[in-house]
Amino acid sequence: MPEVRHEVDRLDRLLVRLIAERQTYMEAAARIKPDRNVVRDEARIRDVLEKVLAEAAKHGLSADIAEPVWRAMMEACIAHEFEAYDALRKSDTVRR
Repeated sequence: MPEVRHEVDRLDRLLVRLIAERQTYMEAAARIKPDRNVVRDEARIRDVLEKVLAEAAKHGLSADIAEPVWRAMMEACIAHEFEAYDALRKSDTVRR
């Protein structure tokens, strides 16, 4: 069991790095998107989920794990992107 836990911990560290990298792209999107109402993009959410589920199937990852994990991550990323979008626009307004 210690070996299994060690490997789970190793994978968690890798996942944290990857999710942190994903977050940087949410922040880039917040800088690029011209309007707050395009931060949440339902078509993009469906597209990402479709791609994730296809990839999960290729690697033997249960859709019962993949789908809720990605949905939760996407919702958290969207919330972060809204915060980043607002903070960027607020700092632009303060500088003017």
